[in-house]
Amino acid sequence: MRVVIIGGGAVGSSIALFLKRLGGAAVDVRVIEPDPALTLASSARSASSIRLQFSNAINLRMSQFGLEVITHADDWLGVGGDAIDLGYVPSGYLFLASTAGGAATLRDNHAVQRGLDAPVALLRPDELAQRFPWLRQDDVALASLGLAGEGWFDGASLAQALARKARALGARWVKSRVVGMARQGRRIRSVSLDDGSAIEADAFVNAAGPWAGHVGRLAGVDVPVRARRRTVFMMDCLTALPRTPLVTDASGCWFRSEGSGFIGGWSPGEGDDDPDDLPLDQPDLQQFDDRVWPALAHRVPAFEALRVRSAWAGYYEVHPMDHNALIGPHPECDNLVLANGFSGHGLQHSPATGRGVAEWLLHGRYLSLDLSAFSPQRIASGQPFVEQAII
Repeated sequence: MRVVIIGGGAVGSSIALFLKRLGGAAVDVRVIEPDPALTLASSARSASSIRLQFSNAINLRMSQFGLEVITHADDWLGVGGDAIDLGYVPSGYLFLASTAGGAATLRDNHAVQRGLDAPVALLRPDELAQRFPWLRQDDVALASLGLAGEGWFDGASLAQALARKARALGARWVKSRVVGMARQGRRIRSVSLDDGSAIEADAFVNAAGPWAGHVGRLAGVDVPVRARRRTVFMMDCLTALPRTPLVTDASGCWFRSEGSGFIGGWSPGEGDDDPDDLPLDQPDLQQFDDRVWPALAHRVPAFEALRVRSAWAGYYEVHPMDHNALIGPHPECDNLVLANGFSGHGLQHSPATGRGVAEWLLHGRYLSLDLSAFSPQRIASGQPFVEQAII
């Protein structure tokens, strides 16, 4: 079997790794990636965190497998006995709800999480104040705190480790860009590259992240994934605080400890302006004054003196219908498999996605985790896959 994977970030590299791990010499894998250093990829520009606090069991279970790979990286990703340091920092997420409706959602989510043995605690305002006295809690209705199995890591190192392991297993990288696809009926026959060459294959995987929509257009199909810029601010505070969890405020702003300072940002919610394809070399610095600082200074009184040290921008690859991934064959093209639209969950879910897509390509079904809920068939049916815990 011959498989071409378009995109060599964490998701594409994980698919390549598991195709070779599960298929061995019976599968020929080539990864088309114009920027092997991943300088513009979401993998290298993410806040690189992992959490179990989802409202859907399948998202939680994908994170559990991602955590297994990240925390046992030497076993899963080691090559030649070299130790792999992904810089994993165990530290929970803290979700804050400010309304009765938000509190009800946290309780519903908690029932799912506890059903899968995720160590998550619900905290009343008085309990929140006891654990985190530096946090304003008088307008918090309920909080949800991950007690274990959550944290952050070096996303660029994970992506490169996945790629290195895939290459060690026999996957081949092609430093080029796909500029065309030859399609016959419901199947793609080959891809054309910017060096003038062409590659034939039995299956093609769109793992192009923010550029997934462009790759879809080359195949003559719609892949509804949008590249949306997210700015991350590195911040300093004159008042010393203990290491914080990753706090997600009801305002849509978030922050966490990073070294001696903090990082944080804002995720637009429903009804907020969120234009596509903004330039990555221009972080939205005004967002700090307009959105981030007011919310964080309200939540943490010590952050009144918060100052920006630097900022960077990266892309969310957003699937606007429901902000969940599209995984599986495109409904109009039988051998074009999508692995796109993770809307911020791509790094933590890349190992489970890689394993699942490899299983589907090799066996025609999912063997470990059933990822059929993410089928692109829901594009045509208009049936969203609802996840309440979107950041």
